[in-house]
Amino acid sequence: MSLPLEGLSAIVTGAGRGLGRAEALELARLGAAVVVNDFGQPGRDGSGAASAGPAEEVAAEIRAAGGTALAHTGDVADFQQAGELVGSAVSEFGRLDILVNNAGILRDRMVFSMTEGEWDAVIRVHLKGHFNTTHFAAAHWRARAKEAGGRVYGRIVNTSSEAFLAGSAGQPNYAAAKGGIVGLTTSTALALAKYGVTANAICPRARTRMTEDVFAGFQQPDSGLDPLAPEHVAPLVGYLASPAAARVNGQLLVVHGGMVAVVERPRVRAKFDSKQETFTYDELDAALTPHFAQRPEGETFGAAEVLGLKRE
Repeated sequence: MSLPLEGLSAIVTGAGRGLGRAEALELARLGAAVVVNDFGQPGRDGSGAASAGPAEEVAAEIRAAGGTALAHTGDVADFQQAGELVGSAVSEFGRLDILVNNAGILRDRMVFSMTEGEWDAVIRVHLKGHFNTTHFAAAHWRARAKEAGGRVYGRIVNTSSEAFLAGSAGQPNYAAAKGGIVGLTTSTALALAKYGVTANAICPRARTRMTEDVFAGFQQPDSGLDPLAPEHVAPLVGYLASPAAARVNGQLLVVHGGMVAVVERPRVRAKFDSKQETFTYDELDAALTPHFAQRPEGETFGAAEVLGLKRE
């Protein structure tokens, strides 16, 4: 019996540790040949010298289990190196079929204290990094589709976050980048659908070095299921990368433990029409102020309530 991803090739970025590692191992377990990409910096803020160690270790782990893997240590936030990453998959395996974007860093600070450098660094790795690899993968699939005269196989799985959905006061750069990734995903999904390529995004809840502060009060249990283990997120990535998910495109999914939630696109909560051609200040005050007066001053709401998330 063949495996779901047998004969397919994949790239997983940020795959040297945590969530990316679990995803790379899962894709390999499902039969894919995997390019394990990780820049290898030891600090979760992107500090420290780059190292081939993390990517090489995961690639070796895949090979030891009987799979096929290649390590790549380039910086996906660098346009040229992202192109080389996609090129390495095509050169090694003949083509690229699956792209999983996971690489990221943190530079947490309140918006009134954040420096320009802290903002730029996070946007660069998360959002630009997702764009760079997507650009080269999309160009590859478009060229193949034109050569074949029809649709080809292509899957993109991007990594967003509930920091974008529900807000995260100390992470304005991270939340903005993750929101941008959703926009990039939906745009890409529309652009590439005619070529047979799908693009989806996930919001994973997982205990990794990136989220050690967020889940500080949720330690790994001594026994039984750990709902925040990265391994519980990986099967959804494997599914979205598979032929079975051909009709899943432009979607955002929250996943952790034994739960997957499909997030609905924003809907109009309330609508107000002016009694004149356009609104005046007084008319807006009379219509909107009572509507929002039901909530405490300054309180935000939206996706957190839709998903049934608990406020921390």
